[in-house]
Formats: sequence, C-alpha cells, structure tokens
Amino acid sequence: MPTADEKIVLGSGKLYITEFVGEVIPTDEILEIEDNLLGLISGGATAVYKPKFYEAKDDLGLVSKTVVTLEEVTLKSGIMTWSGNTLEKLCATARVIELLGKRTVKIGGLGNQDGKRYVLRFVHEDALDGNIRVTIVGNNQAGFSLVFVKDKETVVDAEFKAAPLDTEGTLLIYEEDIPTI
Repeated sequence: MPTADEKIVLGSGKLYITEFVGEVIPTDEILEIEDNLLGLISGGATAVYKPKFYEAKDDLGLVSKTVVTLEEVTLKSGIMTWSGNTLEKLCATARVIELLGKRTVKIGGLGNQDGKRYVLRFVHEDALDGNIRVTIVGNNQAGFSLVFVKDKETVVDAEFKAAPLDTEGTLLIYEEDIPTI
C-alpha cells in the first residue's frame, strides 16, 4: 500500500511544445495553452534517463570509485492529432508554406537547419492525486515515420533529446502536485 506521499499513476496526458527562447522555462499558464499543444497523444509518453558510469578499481579489487560520466534524457511520445505544422517542430530542416488554402511542408536540405530548441512539457492531469509535469528542453533527433494503413490511425512517434536547460546542467524537471489532506 502506498504511503500518504506516494501515488499510483494511471493514464496518459497532454504534450505541449514551444520554442525555447532565452534561458527561462515559461510558466505553466504560458506554456500549457491550446496553441502550444503538440497534439493529442497515443501510446502515452516515456521519459528516459540513462546515465553512463566509469568505475576505477585497483588490481586486487580492494578499492573502487564510481562516477557518472555522461547523462542522457529523452522524452518519447506518439502524436495522434497532427498537421504539417507539427512536422516543422519535429524536423530541423522542415519549412512550412501556406498559400491559397494549401499547406506544403518541405523536409530536407542540410542548409535549411533552423537550430531551434523547444521546451516540451508532458502534463498528466489527476484531480484526485494531483498533476505531474515533466519538462525538458531539446529537439527531435530520432526522425519520424508516417505510416498510413486502412484500419489504424497514423501516429507520428517523436523522440526528443534533452539539452541542459540551466547553468546547473539540468536535463529534466519533474514536478508533482502535493495533495493536501
């Protein structure tokens, strides 16, 4: 049985995105608006933290020291509701042109890299136990696939790789509401 401080988290949430300009993460009220919704998601979201370690040992195995030498954070999600504007946020070389009632997305061309970084926020809403927010700054470095089949929705899988978002080297911010008893 969980303690009063622990919770059982069930369900998915929403994924918000906006360009990261400056050095400050936008407030919840600014970031979590309809215009910043990347799309409704399918298959949930996964935040992955992967450290790499180096272990120094003497030849006899009497002493050792282990240190973290590298950290990597990714945020993965399947985007079920999307448009060409979504693809622009998933591809550094994408360009969107809207003309005469048509949206055209051109993808490719190394000279078209925009160099943008994005703030991504996954919000799991839970009225009973409190909301959870996972925030990173980064960009999609895994590409994407568009699979069109007759009996299944097209879900665009995105995998955003985190970059340090402050001077402390923070890669991921996890926030949870603490319910009052």
